[in-house]
Amino acid sequence: MADQYGDSTRSVKSVGAEPLPGSPIGPVPIPAAAYHLPPDEDAALDSYGRASNPTWRQLESALAQLEGAAHAVTFGSGMAALTAVLRIFAEPGRRVVVPADGYYQVRAYARDYLAPRGVDVVEARCDQMCEAARDADVVLAETPSNPGLDVVDLHHLAMTCRARNALLVVDNTTATPLGQQPLSLGADLVVASATKTLAGHHDVLAGYVAGSQPELIDRVRRERLLAGPILGAFEAWLVLRSLGSVGLRFERQCQNAAAVAVMLSTHPAVRSVRYPGLPTDPSHPVASMQMRRFGGIVAVELGSAAAVHDLVRRSALLVAATSFGGIHSSVDRRARWGDPVPDGFARISLGIEDTDDLLNDLADALAPA
Repeated sequence: MADQYGDSTRSVKSVGAEPLPGSPIGPVPIPAAAYHLPPDEDAALDSYGRASNPTWRQLESALAQLEGAAHAVTFGSGMAALTAVLRIFAEPGRRVVVPADGYYQVRAYARDYLAPRGVDVVEARCDQMCEAARDADVVLAETPSNPGLDVVDLHHLAMTCRARNALLVVDNTTATPLGQQPLSLGADLVVASATKTLAGHHDVLAGYVAGSQPELIDRVRRERLLAGPILGAFEAWLVLRSLGSVGLRFERQCQNAAAVAVMLSTHPAVRSVRYPGLPTDPSHPVASMQMRRFGGIVAVELGSAAAVHDLVRRSALLVAATSFGGIHSSVDRRARWGDPVPDGFARISLGIEDTDDLLNDLADALAPA
């Protein structure tokens, strides 16, 4: 895809179909479990729904284009994609680094399923990743981290992994491929939840693995075939439908997040704010080198759990929800899920509402505090 195109143009072109007269402009779902088989038993055609699907392939082509990858493999959720990679490459006897300050379910999976198989699991914060990678076989990094929004220096981490011949996998869910492209910084594989910003409407679960090394992607595809954590054809179509507008949506979400981060950073009711786009944020120097946009999430600490609940109750625009990246702005108090954060810590996911409306609504909701 031409490098000169902007994000919205890239997004629209990635989901386009061949301009055949009489054919639909947009993608269509093909929900088939079985297909007519040809007499030639060696023909490479669709045969069974767990093995292949035309709608998957169109979505995988679009995701690969956005990630700057040669290939992508879709899964039924982001966790299905991530755990598939860990099952394949985190073999018994190997040392695997997982984020200590990232999505908590990843640590739970590593403790409950990898460690009992004889995998040496090491938990490392973003600022510890490069040091931990010096003795690792597989490194899973999440940047910006969810929910703390700390940032890993991906180029430095990739060089460290390469020196040891360790596999570097980067969770790109928070940044999205429109915010950063880890493969161009040296990552071997990207994993992500398409449920969030890419699908963007809180109506579908999906995940994917992307990369450019055929031997790695072939192993991921075989794992999907054998284990069966597939994405339904209709769900794949929903993500495809949404990808066409992700450039516009993400641009507004980033604009809203930047404005909200600035506003909250000086508010007397707010104890702290994390957003990689703030010049005062400790992650900003690294983030500004490797990210094109800083994302639509702001991490904020209020005085207590009650203060977070009061914020949502008084707001006319913020909804309480545990996902992020949708068109509606939402708040999630992360301590309720077991994240190692203060009780008043909240992840604010900015939607596509008008920026001034969000700022005025937040000011009114925080005023009593």
